[in-house]
Amino acid sequence: MPDSTEEELDKKLDNNNNNNNSEYVRLVIPNELRAHEVDTESESQSRKNPLVWWIKAAVWCLITVLLLLIFAKWGIPFLVEKVLFPLLQWEATAFGRPVLALVLVASLALFPVFLVPSGPSMWLAGMIFGYGLGFVIIMVGTTIGMILPYLIGLLFRDRIHQWLKRWPKKAAMIRLAGEGSWFHQFKVVALFRVSPFPYTIFNYAVVVTNMRFWPYLCGSVAGMVPEAFIYIYSGRLIRTLADVQYRNHHLTPVEIIYNVISFVVAIITTIAFTIYAKRTLKHLETAEANGECSPAIDNNRGFELGKLPLEKYKNTPVF
Repeated sequence: MPDSTEEELDKKLDNNNNNNNSEYVRLVIPNELRAHEVDTESESQSRKNPLVWWIKAAVWCLITVLLLLIFAKWGIPFLVEKVLFPLLQWEATAFGRPVLALVLVASLALFPVFLVPSGPSMWLAGMIFGYGLGFVIIMVGTTIGMILPYLIGLLFRDRIHQWLKRWPKKAAMIRLAGEGSWFHQFKVVALFRVSPFPYTIFNYAVVVTNMRFWPYLCGSVAGMVPEAFIYIYSGRLIRTLADVQYRNHHLTPVEIIYNVISFVVAIITTIAFTIYAKRTLKHLETAEANGECSPAIDNNRGFELGKLPLEKYKNTPVF
């Protein structure tokens, strides 16, 4: 009897082991299959991604070309006839050139304080004053327009910090500007000025980082130089086209070739600066995400900006 019971127990143990092994096989093999399926899907997805990107790029290029053609056909004549000519006539009769220069400087200085884009004022400076004086007006006005929001933002650091919590990704990018040495801060601010990031928001948001005043100012001025020349050129081009269309001004072949080449160069330069700035900022963001800088987003998806809490700024010199 004991031998038979022992044999029965051994059989039961063997059956249990076989059941456990089959359960293990049932549990493990599907997981391995799932992992293989996931790898296959990721490979096929990575192959499709470049194709999808090129299709999207082609569609957006087509849409952009169509919008430019529509704007060139109907938008530019309307703006020239209804806005540009009346504005130039009003400027010629209501103001002298010195007063108009002061008005443009004041608009370039005050518009960013109220988060208003100052592009139209830069166009006017280019159309009326040209490359020399127009460039000086733009740089003086925009420099003041970058200093005022920075100084005002220092008074409302806490509120700006609370406001930035709503957009942690954008705020994490802004935080990059306050990292590193003087030259690093200068370089990142210049890249922000060249990139499509809204500079009116950047003027206020940068105060919650560890950014100092002088790299902020120097980087802002350096980043505004290409944009100033592009605005001046586009303003001069619009005025030239308006003269040809409505004032019977005839362009010589040399002027036509010059305008075409300069237009192409301006577009290529704008695109090149934008792509370079976006790639460099993306590289810095990737470096931060890999842990080379202090993390911007914690485990609870909360938001930290470098040296915050703000009490740490109280004993830190701004300049």
